[in-house]
Amino acid sequence: MPGIKSVEASVANQNVTITGKNIPDISKLNSIFKESGYSFAPYLSKEGVGGGLGFKPDIFTSLLIVMGILGFFYLLNKLGFISSFSVNSDSFYPAFFVFGLIAGLSTCAALVGGIILSLSQQWQSLYSQNDSTFTRLHPTLIFNLGRLTFFTLFGGTLGYFGSFFRLSLTTGAIVTIIVSLIMLVLSLQMLNVKWANFISFALPKSITGSLADESKFKGRFMPFVMGGLTFFLPCGFTLTSQSLALASGSIINGGLIMFSFALGTFIPLLLIGYSSVSTSKNPRTSAYFSQVAGILVLLFSLYNISAQLTVLGFSFSPGASANNSTSVQLTGDKQIIKMDASTSGYVPNNFTIKAGLPTRWEITDKGTGGCTNAVIARSLFDGPINLVPGTTSIKEFTAPTTPGTYRFSCWMGMISGSIEVVN
Repeated sequence: MPGIKSVEASVANQNVTITGKNIPDISKLNSIFKESGYSFAPYLSKEGVGGGLGFKPDIFTSLLIVMGILGFFYLLNKLGFISSFSVNSDSFYPAFFVFGLIAGLSTCAALVGGIILSLSQQWQSLYSQNDSTFTRLHPTLIFNLGRLTFFTLFGGTLGYFGSFFRLSLTTGAIVTIIVSLIMLVLSLQMLNVKWANFISFALPKSITGSLADESKFKGRFMPFVMGGLTFFLPCGFTLTSQSLALASGSIINGGLIMFSFALGTFIPLLLIGYSSVSTSKNPRTSAYFSQVAGILVLLFSLYNISAQLTVLGFSFSPGASANNSTSVQLTGDKQIIKMDASTSGYVPNNFTIKAGLPTRWEITDKGTGGCTNAVIARSLFDGPINLVPGTTSIKEFTAPTTPGTYRFSCWMGMISGSIEVVN
């Protein structure tokens, strides 16, 4: 509005501070924000300070919706929709588009999709209720445009410079944990946990002033940069595409591989952003969306943190007992573990071996993809077991002398199993 210099809203304190000239009175503010479900009262008043959404969603209804969403993705995986598709260095560019589409419907949605969910609520505050759905969708579109641009540029760079941008397993796990912790706090803010509202992730105003200036197309630069930086988040599908871009040895091929992959992820990520925009205009649906999205982001962040702790060698999940483990084959003084690997996981994934004996682990790759194309077990040996479709990879090591349950997983920690060592 003319004459307004700045507006700062505090959810924690439930107040709005307006600086400038011609500041609208309380009745004017209530008229403007009536459709949004907000009400205003003078700051000094003890009643109604700050206002807020009058509708409180039912937590049990939200949990049922969350269970339905998670059940849908679980069904897709069980039906083989995700596990039946993989790419290699000979794949055409449309195959990487499909690969990206699948990535956006699976584990990558837990990270990048979770980021969009957690930020979409903040993006909507830039717009009024009278703005069209397409206008309010601009930050999500810009976010994905940033992904397309950066993925193409960095993909071409990978093809030219080699492994310059590859993150180590440890670095990738730490980066994912940091991002997931931020997502965790944002999810608690979406769920109106009061203490979480006192935590703010903000750059200095001297920087955000140019990145998020509303006069510059509602702050188009910040979503663009954030979308582009998701290139460095270690999603299994993304790193598979990056590895193939690296192997292409060509700027053009590397760029087109990553562009096709990012274009495939565009559709599911856009749908996630659209779901936020389409529900934000109605206070009732907006309240439910915020609660459902908050629960999903909370689960996604905890899932990511747990998986990366497994990658780093920590595990808090109970191991398998000897009753449901697969006994291994003994040949002379050596015990042999045999396991099949595919995009959907490892079969079998629980074993019982003898302590202190030489061990040979044979893993047959029956079509891995995403993060399943390498197995790590830091408590048993260093480095990954790299898998190649159609072949059997072998790792030899000596079983620990200390009985107990030792975890192994894909290199992102998303899919895991256990080896029980007994005397």
